[in-house]
Amino acid sequence: MSRISQLRQMGLFDARVPRYTSYPPATQFSPEVGAAQAARWIAAIPAGSQVSLYVHVPFCRRLCWFCACRTQGTQSLDRVRVYAQTLLTEIAALRARMAPGVRLSRLHWGGGTPTLLPPELMQTLAGAILEAFPMAEGGEFSVEIDPAEIDAPRMAALAAIGMTRASIGVQDFDPLIQEAIGRPQSFEITARTVDLIRDHGIASLNADILYGLPHQTRFRMADSVQKLLALGPDRVALYGYAHVPWMSRRQVMIPEAHLPDSEARLELFGTARDLLRADGFVQIGIDHFARPSDGLARARDRGRLRRNFQGYTDDRAEVLIALGASSISRFPQGHAQNAPSTGAYTEAVREGRLPVARGHAFTDEDRWRGRMIESLMCDFRIDAREMIEQHGMSAARLQHLIAPLVARFGTVLRVSPAGVVIRPEGRPLTRMIAQQLDAYTLLPSTHSPAI
Repeated sequence: MSRISQLRQMGLFDARVPRYTSYPPATQFSPEVGAAQAARWIAAIPAGSQVSLYVHVPFCRRLCWFCACRTQGTQSLDRVRVYAQTLLTEIAALRARMAPGVRLSRLHWGGGTPTLLPPELMQTLAGAILEAFPMAEGGEFSVEIDPAEIDAPRMAALAAIGMTRASIGVQDFDPLIQEAIGRPQSFEITARTVDLIRDHGIASLNADILYGLPHQTRFRMADSVQKLLALGPDRVALYGYAHVPWMSRRQVMIPEAHLPDSEARLELFGTARDLLRADGFVQIGIDHFARPSDGLARARDRGRLRRNFQGYTDDRAEVLIALGASSISRFPQGHAQNAPSTGAYTEAVREGRLPVARGHAFTDEDRWRGRMIESLMCDFRIDAREMIEQHGMSAARLQHLIAPLVARFGTVLRVSPAGVVIRPEGRPLTRMIAQQLDAYTLLPSTHSPAI
């Protein structure tokens, strides 16, 4: 049986499953977890510990049709300034609730378009954050940069406040594809942005590119990847486009008739992957690539790779605190998500309340299953010794949880007393294999294609 036939028989080309940037997925969050519980989790963070901090800026000057993130369009900076003031209030409230001496291992500004902020507002926001929570030694400060929404003054401000890593969205360089997804962004403007990043001393560069877009062919995919490689990124995220117009209304603008089918999507991914590998990148998990010297690659080699709402990370902090509308925090006790709408978020913060609207408190079962899913997503394996010795599982319980994986996907797994390993030919099935460990009812319509 050919590899494609085997993958087809196992259902890869029809399945829709979570991306498993969290367990349980955010679709399982409920209002049963709210501000009171999140406040207790914040108060429990030990003094002097390290945490990650994510700041969400949900505004964009342009709304790209492919995007399913929680964003809103604006042509005026007035709304952005009001929102930034709310963030400052949330930072102060968070600081008042936390033990002293907490430092940041990672700080990330995402969106939306964080580079909509004018330079003085960037400086004010960063100053408030770093006064409340200084960066730990070796900490990273990354910012998502829209090449259409950046200039020298804003880049200078980002460098001055300590940005160490820039992240740019490319998606695709082909003009026909850009027109189809509402994202005009020439190679030239992207290259100028990269030059601006380098000129300001920012050495580390992430780039996102998508497969599965309308009109994409293997030739067009190869051309875009080769142009991306000419920009010299250290990390590349190769995401599959998820066409979910029932969830993201702007996607109705995308011509469905020109979307590649699932088998073509696999070919597009393979084309990009092979070019990245040929240029010296190593694959990180299911959809990231990094230079061998990069922190992600070192974490992978040492078995320390993690996965969170930003994708793969080498961050070891046990707490991720998220600020801003719709953002999701992770604590050892569970997840907490802020109110999705900026109106509800702003109202809660102004009234002195934590803006948490929903979440999920972990059970022991969640922790076991979540760690096993993360291991599959990061390392393509489940280590039996780790689960028994470090997570307190009994051997019998571990075998009970592994059994459905083996029953469904045994031909692409290597099973031994040491645990379970996904064979290379089965790695496109990783999210589906992980789903066998998911104890919650999943609605396929709420998730993206498995490939």
